[in-house]
Amino acid sequence: MTTPLGTVPTARAGAPEHSDSSPHGYAAGLLVLRLVIGLTMAAHGAQKLFGWFDGPGLDGTGQFFTMSGYPAGHTMAVVAGLSEVLGGLGLAVGLFTPLAAAAVVGTMINALAVKWGGGFFAPKGVEYELLLTFGAAALALTGPGRYALDRWVPVLRSHRLRYGALTLILGVVLAGIVLLVRN
Repeated sequence: MTTPLGTVPTARAGAPEHSDSSPHGYAAGLLVLRLVIGLTMAAHGAQKLFGWFDGPGLDGTGQFFTMSGYPAGHTMAVVAGLSEVLGGLGLAVGLFTPLAAAAVVGTMINALAVKWGGGFFAPKGVEYELLLTFGAAALALTGPGRYALDRWVPVLRSHRLRYGALTLILGVVLAGIVLLVRN
């Protein structure tokens, strides 16, 4: 049998196709990514809200937001803390993953705006914030994998790229609105 010019030959009819891909491997990788990004973000939010893990708590975080040009620093601290805690925990357990990822992305866009200008690398750089932002965005677009609570949410059971893309747009727009009110 000849293959027409410009096409790629496929496996012979009746021959089993061999694939090294593993759905369980992908799901395990997504679980690890969700846990690391989600729990990191939840811990950051707990620093802001409760002062845990040597964090500044609401008063210190509110003062930081005010110094950074945000109106109503205390309120912004609550919003950022809740976005990080709830978004992070949502990512960690894979529940409402597109929305959880959008919450993380929106919060991190504001963190990037505050920190921008210090270069790429730590201690004043933004590589850490970029990693969290794009890791969360990747999870919004790929879905949480099979080891996630979203498997029991009918609408999210089979992840759709459009859900992830739409929620990321929502997160970016809301982050932009918050940045517009910043002095």
